[in-house]
Amino acid sequence: MWELDGHVQHYAWGSTTALPEFLGREADGTPWAEVWFGAHPLAPSHLGGGARLDEIISADPHRMLGDGVRNGFGDALPYLLKVIAPEQPLSLQVHPTREHAAESFAAETAAGLPLDSPLRNYRDANHKPEMVVALTRFTALCGFRTPRRAAAILDGLGTPLTDRLHRLLVDNPTAHGMRAAFRTLIAASMRPPASAVDEVVEACRARLDAGTSPSPRIDRTVVTLAEHHPGDAGVVAALLLNPVTLQPGEAMFVPAGILHAYVHGVGLEIMAASDNVLRAGLTPKKVDAEEMLQCVRVAAAPPLRVAPERQTPRSVAYYAPVDDFELSITDLEDAPGRFQPRHLVPGGGPRIVLGLEGEVLLQTDSGRSRLPAGRAVFVPATAGVLRAGGAGRFAQASVP
Repeated sequence: MWELDGHVQHYAWGSTTALPEFLGREADGTPWAEVWFGAHPLAPSHLGGGARLDEIISADPHRMLGDGVRNGFGDALPYLLKVIAPEQPLSLQVHPTREHAAESFAAETAAGLPLDSPLRNYRDANHKPEMVVALTRFTALCGFRTPRRAAAILDGLGTPLTDRLHRLLVDNPTAHGMRAAFRTLIAASMRPPASAVDEVVEACRARLDAGTSPSPRIDRTVVTLAEHHPGDAGVVAALLLNPVTLQPGEAMFVPAGILHAYVHGVGLEIMAASDNVLRAGLTPKKVDAEEMLQCVRVAAAPPLRVAPERQTPRSVAYYAPVDDFELSITDLEDAPGRFQPRHLVPGGGPRIVLGLEGEVLLQTDSGRSRLPAGRAVFVPATAGVLRAGGAGRFAQASVP
């Protein structure tokens, strides 16, 4: 086992306190948005001695990954584990399918665009399905409502923009009508001016105050989004989407093509090892509306909640419908003085184990490692059976 130093991302939407507290580090007043644990080449974790995890894997892929993972994913760790702490809303975004990502990454590479070019949409050739497990109360927007429900929410706002969207959905209450409404907001040639967005926000605020909102939850979300992204058409797009609230321990899976935005909270996020993000709004970053519209799925669908399944008396697993990753959480309550690694931790293959609370002792055939909250270790595929003991809680990322 090797201790891992996660890579902190200081995006503007991050909390200034949540991740420093989790990692046991001093806050510096800047936003700490995400900490990455994995081998993605854009931000790989480092081992205690300073070596990069992706380079260690490349040097001995058989030992690190095992033949099963290599046969399925090549000589790269197929997942990326993060702790994410949005204090402000993230961008409204989708992720591409594997096929679309591979084609588009190859095209941008052939055009000579460097990986860090601001003109790029694709940083790698992989898809990016993801799952978030709430560590605190966690709010988000995810997936489109039915056209009829969206029309009911738009009805009565009485602005020219919402009247236009309402008519599109009433005249064509199908996925085609929803795509037309969404395109009206996002396409560069049709994107409404900031003044039109402001009118919608004020209309939502007014019906909240009057107690006449058909969905106080989404109207409050619109007002919140506008505080952080005034005049952004993505604020109005929220009226077309499902609001989601996850309580600690609850999980949501986001497949390729599903429009979503995380709003607030702290969560454990696992995904395919990719950084491909196509943004629709709520961001100062690049928005390529036409490319995003090629990838987005507008068919109405409820958020995909993933129920934990009991593996052992102490471990639960969150099974996402992909082959790239799975996530489990183990709770141990051993008595003081009995911190022996006697509990079998289910799973196998290359694992990243992250301490969430307390402290545990991990053991494989090759040795032991103490794991306090906020610290992580990488367990190679050939390390053998993993056992744990102690009084604490930890997450394990692995490959099915």
